[in-house]
Amino acid sequence: MRKERKTSATSFIRLFYSILFYQKQQQHTSSWFLFITNVSAFLPFKRKHALNCHRLKPALFGVLCEVKERTALNMGDIKDETPPDPQVMRLDNMLIAEGVAGPEKSGASAVAAVTAAAFAAAAAAGGTPDDEDAEQADYREKLAQIRQIYHTELDKYEQACREFTSHVINLLREQSRSRPISSKEIDRMVEIIQRKFSSILTQLKQSTCEAVMILRARFLDARRKRRNFSKQAVEILNEYFYSHLANPYPSETTKEELAKKCSITVAQVGNWFGNKRIRYKKNIAKYQDEASVYFMKAAEDSASVSSQDSQLNSPVTPNSGW
Repeated sequence: MRKERKTSATSFIRLFYSILFYQKQQQHTSSWFLFITNVSAFLPFKRKHALNCHRLKPALFGVLCEVKERTALNMGDIKDETPPDPQVMRLDNMLIAEGVAGPEKSGASAVAAVTAAAFAAAAAAGGTPDDEDAEQADYREKLAQIRQIYHTELDKYEQACREFTSHVINLLREQSRSRPISSKEIDRMVEIIQRKFSSILTQLKQSTCEAVMILRARFLDARRKRRNFSKQAVEILNEYFYSHLANPYPSETTKEELAKKCSITVAQVGNWFGNKRIRYKKNIAKYQDEASVYFMKAAEDSASVSSQDSQLNSPVTPNSGW
């Protein structure tokens, strides 16, 4: 009988010291996270059941409460209010300003508004409306893709954070049956987990802002190149385009001549005609008025040349005074 009591007391003391060891590990955050991950292996179901049903459990719980009162920190005195990170605030403001972050999941109206505002300055600075419309559509599409990727990754992040936090809360509540764990301690651990996860969210916002900046830089560079086209150069290129509307594909020799007249490169001439053909095919009705203007101008020039030729070829009438 004494041997059985001694064996029971010995096993109970082992459980007691194992939990005390865990109590000490709680004071170190890194070890605490490691212990949370392996808690199922540390206290198997049979051992937890044996501890919960043991007749000395109330005594053990009381001892742990006394140890905690002597060694543990007062959770009420801990004020761990981290001020907002200025970098995160800047990232949030940029994502909202670009229409990437916001309450609207689809973000169609937000992206459209941001795109219109981004290209309004270019139109006022002398960019052609046709080029602005084409760029706005392309920019809007790319920005919508960035927004979709951002919200997809954000949903994954929030789901992972919720699942891990819920797992830790359940473990702490289960362990509170064997050792004293207050609700404030659980709340504090949730805050620690959220701070750990916030670094992942910051990286997501940083990479998204970088993608938006690269996108804006690319379109701004393209817009600057287009601004090198003077009004006279655009007139010359449009005149050739509409005068050869049946086959608006200038030869290399013609491209070189147009490049000299417009003071631009041959590659820029080729790009201009390629973009012009695409825009014209997409919206022929829109360009009918512009085509009519150049047709009328070409007709007037042709009539003027014909009039000059007829005057040069007509015979001179003798003067009656001679």
